[in-house]
Amino acid sequence: MDHPDNVLIRPATSTDVDGITNCVNAAYAHYVHRMGNLPGPLLDDYKGAVSERQTFVAINRKDGVGVLVLVRLQDAMLLENVAVHPSAQERGLGGKLVALAEQESRKQGCSDIQLYTHVKMTENIAMYLKMGWTETSRRSVDGFDRVHMSKALTPTTI
Repeated sequence: MDHPDNVLIRPATSTDVDGITNCVNAAYAHYVHRMGNLPGPLLDDYKGAVSERQTFVAINRKDGVGVLVLVRLQDAMLLENVAVHPSAQERGLGGKLVALAEQESRKQGCSDIQLYTHVKMTENIAMYLKMGWTETSRRSVDGFDRVHMSKALTPTTI
């Protein structure tokens, strides 16, 4: 895997759907045993995500190695999914995708960005806290025990 600076991140198109699905499946597969069921992102429709949401794909040569899905709320952005293929993990790509989510949110005038993750995805929770996110609540939604987090965004100056 190349350094994340050598990975192209661009808006996803319909031709990326299979690669996005494969990337997400690989990224979340190790959580199935820990959670005892399929993580929410494994149940999502990525054809719909590409056509209805702000979806980005990270490409290494010709392979999709990262995915970012954003959903605009009223004055905030929801980071619905960020996934990095196991072959590309531990190289900073996840952080680069989260930074892109924050940048896109600021660009669109959002005052904060929000996300949720499963309570058993403890390494993700720790990573987000380290990146300046704040835990806002824990609640069960659709059978998933979720940790909700947010991060206030400072406006960009041009």
